[in-house]
Amino acid sequence: MKLLEKIEESKQHERNYVYVFILITICFALWGFANSVTTPMVNAFSRIFRISTAEASLVPITFNLGYFCMAIPAALFIQRFSFKKGIIFGLILYAIGSFFFLPAKMMGEFYAFLGACFIMTCGLSFLETCCNPYVCLMGSEKNAVQRLNAVQSFNALGTVAGVIMAMEVHKNLNSLNADVRASMPIQQFNILKDYDLGILIQPYIYIVSITMIVLVLIAVVHFPHNEEHEQKSTVMNSLRSLMHHENYREGVIAEFCYVGVQVACWTYIVQYGTRLFMAEGMEELDAMVLAQKYNIIAMVCFACSRFICTWLMQWFSPSRMLSVLSIIGMAAIIGAIIFTNRNGLYCLILVNICMSMMFPTIYALALKGIRDHAKIAGAGLIMAILGGAFFPPIQAIVIESNLSIFGLPSTNLSFILPLLCLAVVAWYGHRAYVRHSISGKE
Repeated sequence: MKLLEKIEESKQHERNYVYVFILITICFALWGFANSVTTPMVNAFSRIFRISTAEASLVPITFNLGYFCMAIPAALFIQRFSFKKGIIFGLILYAIGSFFFLPAKMMGEFYAFLGACFIMTCGLSFLETCCNPYVCLMGSEKNAVQRLNAVQSFNALGTVAGVIMAMEVHKNLNSLNADVRASMPIQQFNILKDYDLGILIQPYIYIVSITMIVLVLIAVVHFPHNEEHEQKSTVMNSLRSLMHHENYREGVIAEFCYVGVQVACWTYIVQYGTRLFMAEGMEELDAMVLAQKYNIIAMVCFACSRFICTWLMQWFSPSRMLSVLSIIGMAAIIGAIIFTNRNGLYCLILVNICMSMMFPTIYALALKGIRDHAKIAGAGLIMAILGGAFFPPIQAIVIESNLSIFGLPSTNLSFILPLLCLAVVAWYGHRAYVRHSISGKE
C-alpha cells in the first residue's frame, strides 16, 4: 500500500513539474512580447509627441532601468519567501504597469508613459530574476545552458508576436509625417495625438488580461522545491563571494554589452530601414511600415535560430558557439555599417540570427559553479540589462548628429557601438570555452 502511495506521489510530483515548466515557459513568452512591442515605439513616440529620436530613446532607457532597479529587491524577496511568490509578485507589477498605459493615454503626456513603462519593467525584472535561475536549478548543472536556451526559445516566440503587434500599431497610426505634425496648431495636434495614443496602448490592454490568467494558474499550482542547493547567506556575503568568481564577473560584463547590442539592433533597425526606404522615394509612414516588416523577418529568424542553436548544443560547446556566432555577428554589423542599400538590412537580420542564443547562454555560463548564491547571482545578471539603457541613447545621439564619414550616413555609423559590444561577447565566449571545456575549471 505504501509503495502504491509513493508511486502515486511520484507521478503527482512529475505532473506538477511539467505544469510548472509550462507556466514558466509562458512567463518567458510574456516578457519577450513586452520587450519587442515596446522597443519599436521609439519611432512612434517621436512622431506622436513631436520629440527628437534622442528624447524618444528615453523609452528603452526607462525600460531597462526598471530591470536594473528591481533586480536586487527581487532577489531579496525570493530569498525571504520563494521563487513562486516572486513570480506572482512580478506578474502583478507587470499587469499594473501595463494597465497604467490607459491613464497615461488620458493624460496625453510622454513622461506618464515612461512611468507606466517603468512599473511594467519592474515586474519583468522580478520575473526574470525568478524564472531564469529557477530553470537553471530545475535539473543538473551540466544541462543548464541547453535547458535555459530551450525555455528562452519560447521567449523568442513572444518576441515575434510583439513585433507583429507593433507593426499593426504602426500601420494604424495616422500617416501624417513628423514635419506636417510639427506645423499643426496645438488643438488639432492634440486630437491627432489622442487618436494615435488610443491605438498605441491596445497591446498593453491585452497584456493585462493574459497576465492575470497566468497569475491565477501559477497561484494554484504547487512548485517543486528547487532551493535545497542554495545556502542561506547575507547579500553582502554573496556579493563578496561572487566578486571573487572570475567567470561570473566577466559574465556580467558580457551580458551588459550583449543587451546593449540587442536593444540597439531591435530599436534602430526601424530607423535604419525607414531612412533607407525614404531615400528610395517612399513616404515616411510607408517606409516605417516596410521597415517593421523587415524587423518581423529579423525576429522570426531570431526565434528559429534559438531553437536550432538549442538543438545544436547536443554536439557543440555552448561557449564555443557563443564566440563563433559573436564573430559572425560582428562581420554582419560591419556590413550594416558599410552598405547603404538593402544589403545593410539583410546584414542586420543576420545579426539577429547570431544574437539568438547569447542572452541565455551567457546567463547560464556565468552561473556555473555558484548554485549556492544563485538568487543574488541571477539578480546581478538581470541588473546587467542596464546595458540596454546605456548604449541606445549614445547611438541615438550619433543618429541625430547627421554625421557622415566616407559618405556613410549617421544611422549606419551609429552601429559601430554595437560592433564594439559584440566584440566583448566574443571575448567572453572564448574565455568561457578555455575555462570550462579546455581547463575544466568552474
